[in-house]
Amino acid sequence: MTDALSDLLATRDWVLADGATGTTLFNMGLSSGDAPELWNADAPEKIRALYSGAVEAGSDLFLSNTFGANASRLKLHGAQSRVQELNRLGAALGRDVADASGRKVIVAGSVGPTGEIMAPMGSLTHEIAVEMFHEQAEGLKAGGADLLWVETISAPEEYRAAAEAAARAQMPWCGTMSFDTAGRTMMGVTSSDLAQMVGRLANPPLAFGANCGVGASDLLRTVLGFAATGTRLPIIAKGNAGIPKYVDGHIHYDGTPDLMAEYAVLARDSGARIIGGCCGTQPAHLRAMRAALETRAPGPPPTLALIEGTLGGFSSARDGTEADGSGPQPRRGRNAGRRRRDG
Repeated sequence: MTDALSDLLATRDWVLADGATGTTLFNMGLSSGDAPELWNADAPEKIRALYSGAVEAGSDLFLSNTFGANASRLKLHGAQSRVQELNRLGAALGRDVADASGRKVIVAGSVGPTGEIMAPMGSLTHEIAVEMFHEQAEGLKAGGADLLWVETISAPEEYRAAAEAAARAQMPWCGTMSFDTAGRTMMGVTSSDLAQMVGRLANPPLAFGANCGVGASDLLRTVLGFAATGTRLPIIAKGNAGIPKYVDGHIHYDGTPDLMAEYAVLARDSGARIIGGCCGTQPAHLRAMRAALETRAPGPPPTLALIEGTLGGFSSARDGTEADGSGPQPRRGRNAGRRRRDG
């Protein structure tokens, strides 16, 4: 059997994913500390607008508003009994928007981390994690999601639990980790570690990669690390639109549409085939990204100096993979460690 994403990748060199969920919903009035997933039931028109914004901007794939819709996170809001309901609604709203678009658009069911620490460091066992992810997956499946999109994972144990849950639900899946500590995830995983892990999974993802993290420069260095392993799986790049700043009582990301267009082209040339944005990425960014991908010819893999000169400096001198010889090192200069102010 084939799946919607593989079918699309078979006919396209790249696929444009969506942008930010949280940033967009905060702009719509979501308050800090509130669970955005509750809006799937309480404010469905706003969730439709979230999805429609990405589709109208040219996204081929968008994520459902279900990032934190697992029992552990919903328990913080007294909604742990509503896991399947909120996931089903989030996917169903997306299905309606995708089907009304007049073209093939993929609904990816967002599955974020549980928010708990895996054993033996914490109390979350593999079995409980699988159960939580499976419950979420079944709701997304019932709502019409084309696939599961596991994202912002830090621990390899949680990534493996999500893979097992996807198999139980008989759902295709993709999986990204967030590399935000000198090229490693919070739990120490490097780009080469993740590439090796997905190759050993009994139920490997359709595609894997990185999302969020520190900034676009760091994320592209991680993408180059994936590509350097020789992986045959499609690579995902979903970087933030610049660096967050607190302006007039709101979080503002300083990445312009023009800068994100440059990021999209560099991501493609670095080896990514599924390219989108994460925090701060709005429809205006997505339009610029799609226009750049459609009009600019592919080029060779960028050097770290080119990435740094275009998007801004790296946050660390190393990306965590140098010990095995696979990690490139950035050129250090007076701008290293900083982002261009117009980013």
